[in-house]
Parts: sequence; C-alpha cells; structure tokens
Amino acid sequence: MIYIVNKKRKLEKVKEDFPNAAILDITSTSNMRYAQILSPFYPHRNIPIPFTEGLTATCVEAVWQGLKVFDGADVDFETFKNDTMHNLKRTVRRYGMPKGHRKGAYGTELLGYFEARMLIYLPTYKWVLDNVPKVHHVVERIKEQSKIQDIVLLDYNINIDFRDISKPLSHAGLVKLYIEGNYPEGIDGYLPMTRDELEQKKLRDKEQRKEIKKKTKKQRKEQNASIFNNK
Repeated sequence: MIYIVNKKRKLEKVKEDFPNAAILDITSTSNMRYAQILSPFYPHRNIPIPFTEGLTATCVEAVWQGLKVFDGADVDFETFKNDTMHNLKRTVRRYGMPKGHRKGAYGTELLGYFEARMLIYLPTYKWVLDNVPKVHHVVERIKEQSKIQDIVLLDYNINIDFRDISKPLSHAGLVKLYIEGNYPEGIDGYLPMTRDELEQKKLRDKEQRKEIKKKTKKQRKEQNASIFNNK
C-alpha cells in the first residue's frame, strides 16, 4: 500500500504510524537525489509546454507557473527557463490577482483553475513519468516494492484527489495514481468536487486515519509477540 504523508510531520511520528514502511521523501528538498527527481521542481529540461508546439520548459513547475496570468502580468517566458528549483512561484503579492492559465504560451484562451490542473499540470507531470527514463525507473521500483511493503511518500501537500480544488494537489498523490493505474487522461467526465463531496471526503479521510491507527497497533502487537517468543 502507498500512503501520502506531510513532510512537515516529525519523522519519528511517521515511523511510529508506519512501523514497517519504506519512507521516501520525493520533494525538491529531499536529500536523496533518486527520490528528488520526482519533484515537479526538478529541472529535467526539454519538457513540452501543452498547447505550445516547439517550446519546452525546464520542469513541471516552470510550465505551471509560466503559463499563469495575473492582473499585472501575462505568460512569463523566463520562468520556463528557470533550472534552479528556486524562485519559480509567481505570487499574488507581486503580480496581483490571478486571472487563469494561458492555454498555450501564445494562446488567447484563459483556463480556469480546474481546467488548467487537468489540461496543463496533470499531463505535464505524466509526460515526465512516462518519458524521463530515470524517473520512470524510480517509479517502477516504488511500484514493485509496494507489492511487498508499505510505502510512505512524503510531500508538502497531501491532497491526493485531483478533483478537490480547495487545496493544492499532491504530486506524490499523482505518483500513487500512476502506479495504481488510475491517473486521469484529459478532462472529459471530470468535474470539481461539490461541497457535499468535499464533506464526504473529510469523513473518508477520518476513517482512513482510524484504519491506519488500527493497523499500526496490530503491527506493534505482532512485533512484541515476536520478540517475546524469541526469548
């Protein structure tokens, strides 16, 4: 099983909750380079920008941020070239209120947040998972290991439902969807979560946390029994 956990939690607590799991930090600040390359900030370079023939960007985040349009700024071609993993985010404080994402660097259409997530962010990240060999190799290793051991992927965002636009999306959640064969293709048939669906999601998340605690307690009992029997 693959679990998504907030990187800000203390590692000791994560290990307590998932005593037999392999823990992998896949954020841009990971000290494991083979895991860090799964971050949307990692500069793999030559990543196609959706709806923009012949133009590429350094990383997934550069595509997402570069296509943002604000009251005081349009597409930022310099952001597409940023390969530092720093200063990629274009903020409301600096540029004013966001108006949407440009559908292509030279396009005239503006996409809303959900449409941009489905037509820009998700396919761009999937392109990396599909087409960057070293990334695909790491994902396959995680997939194989998850068959015999729980895997915890650390991310700063833990929203794993792409239809939930009330919170930023977890790229670790996208890795999980990809491995499980549930990565969405396109936008047809998908709508943002309604208020009722968001409430139901909260209840499901609460139940999942309870199940994790039960599983942890059971594993600890089994470990203690094993230690006792080996004496």
